[in-house]
Amino acid sequence: MNAHAPWSGEWAWLGRLPYVVAERLQAQVRDQVASGAAPDTFLLLEHEPVITLGRSADVTNVLATPEKLRQVGISVVRASRGGDVTYHGPGQLVGYPIFRLRRGVRSHVTSMADAIISTLGLMGIDAHWRESQPGVWVGDDKICAVGVRVQRRVATHGFALNVTTDLDAFRTIVPCGLRHTGITSMVKCLGTSIEIDKITHLLCREFARVFDMDLVEISASSSRLQIANENL
Repeated sequence: MNAHAPWSGEWAWLGRLPYVVAERLQAQVRDQVASGAAPDTFLLLEHEPVITLGRSADVTNVLATPEKLRQVGISVVRASRGGDVTYHGPGQLVGYPIFRLRRGVRSHVTSMADAIISTLGLMGIDAHWRESQPGVWVGDDKICAVGVRVQRRVATHGFALNVTTDLDAFRTIVPCGLRHTGITSMVKCLGTSIEIDKITHLLCREFARVFDMDLVEISASSSRLQIANENL
């Protein structure tokens, strides 16, 4: 029995959102959490096809020309997270755990990784964390990118787990600036179709366990998740 009661949090599946909408929503929820107006909040979603440039991004890691990106429907945006260049798109489960830091940034990141690795293990995929090349890997292929930002002791951003992602889209970039590594997905590893909805519930269960918290599902239509959309 724990010596303390786990803290409470909420999670929501938001469906598919443009990246700029999700980033504004994160800022809104971060302010709610930091002020105590809302509990820790775990947002899960997919993005429209987009290449994001982190604060330390090398723009030469975007390999495709602007014309080519327009042709294939991929936009490019600057992100407030750390890290280099990455791709988000349909079939990729993006998670934004907007949590108060309890034990520092490194602990937050490794706890995220532990929950993701545990979820993958339950699905039959043997994955591991690489400290030197932050992310979750299956062999020599990255399956999940990780990047966070901390403001007012609250973490935003999080991870992007390739579930049924079109891996050809990663040919437009040097993912995370790593030129000699591969990219994989859950469907490629398992060779079978996967429903993202099933993964979200399993992942939330593992996040609750690893972070020692209660996570309660709320609707995407919750009033506190609407302001960013209205302000676009």
